[in-house]
Amino acid sequence: MRNALVRRTVLTASAVSLTLLATACGSDKADTKADAKPSEAVSSPAAPAVKGKTDAEATALVVTQADLPDQIVSAEGAAKAATESAGATVDKAECKPLMQAQSGQKVGTATGIGRTTTKAKPKEAAADASPEDKLKAGLEALGATQTLVSVGSYDAKGAEEAFAALKTAAAACSGGYTVTEGGEKVKYLDVKPGAAVTAGDEAAAFTLTMDLDDGEKSANHFVIVRKGNALATFYAFGVTAEQPKTVIDAQVKKLG
Repeated sequence: MRNALVRRTVLTASAVSLTLLATACGSDKADTKADAKPSEAVSSPAAPAVKGKTDAEATALVVTQADLPDQIVSAEGAAKAATESAGATVDKAECKPLMQAQSGQKVGTATGIGRTTTKAKPKEAAADASPEDKLKAGLEALGATQTLVSVGSYDAKGAEEAFAALKTAAAACSGGYTVTEGGEKVKYLDVKPGAAVTAGDEAAAFTLTMDLDDGEKSANHFVIVRKGNALATFYAFGVTAEQPKTVIDAQVKKLG
């Protein structure tokens, strides 16, 4: 999701809340026949290089509403956000892969990418609920975790390289960085390891602290999972954002 939009969303929800609620090697055996000659040794053919998918093909790998019945899924919103954030810049070159992944841009040498957004469906208050309970339900809906899901496809070892680049960027940017988008600056105070994720062929998780000004902060979650030559990224934000385990599990399952 666009960094500036994330910040505005969290700021709005925080303000309302504060006001109203206090990721086999095989061995070849030599021919042991007596009449075998060195020139007759047959080597295994090299495996064909893996080819990446197009944008349309990668989009078909992304979770949909049918995969996440308890979430509100919107591919249109994610595509629009990625387009609008294409001109964003970051103050530290080493942090560029993080900025790209956060806003649904292609990272590294991706041949194609698909995106969507998810948000937990709000729990409606009972018809006879008190005004306070209805207000509480409304605030919980407003502050629910939203997640930008992106799936990039790569030729050969491109996904492995992109995964490594994101891990390197997270380490290099542990002290924070600033993204400028549409004239608005969004500051991340730090990047720290997040709750461990076991999925795909390799996975890593981080927590990014966003500066909301006036002393307020927001903890956002960033998870990367590589499955074969596909790299899935998850950027989750909200007033009380949580690591989107349900979304991650569903997406990794869809990747096969």
